[in-house]
Amino acid sequence: MITIHLRYVIDPYKLADFEEYGRMWIPLVERFGGTHHGYFLPSEGANNVAYALFSFPSLAEYERYRAESTADDPDCSRAWEHAERTRCIVSYERTFLRPVFS
Repeated sequence: MITIHLRYVIDPYKLADFEEYGRMWIPLVERFGGTHHGYFLPSEGANNVAYALFSFPSLAEYERYRAESTADDPDCSRAWEHAERTRCIVSYERTFLRPVFS
């Protein structure tokens, strides 16, 4: 299993737009075979940092998702276009994690 951690720098004045973006992606990740653990929005502390976590059974499955979701999927295109149009995301970084179980 591989878990992807996304750290977003967002425009705090466009939090509702970013939340809509997150709500668009959760079912898409799941449709492509992943498990979405949610988007986490600012509450206390920094008002311009948000996170997302989702997992795939393997790095190969994640790479398949990336290829298929960026191809010509209309729902994925709508999500990307929403982020570009609203400019709610300033930047993001992606980290790949592997779980440790007892």
